[in-house]
Amino acid sequence: MSWGTLYFYYRCPVCGEKFKYDYSRSDEFGADFGICPDCGAAGDFVKDGPRQPDDSDYPEVD
Repeated sequence: MSWGTLYFYYRCPVCGEKFKYDYSRSDEFGADFGICPDCGAAGDFVKDGPRQPDDSDYPEVD
């Protein structure tokens, strides 16, 4: 049974942006995985798992 895509949820300690990364694309992002798309700071890990109830608060990084 599959729960769908696994996401890593982050919050930027610099600008406060919330964002998420699709774990299946971690190789594609490489060292930039977990980096804030707005300001480039390393995000603070919040949680991981399949889509969460507050998922819409965290835009996906493409």
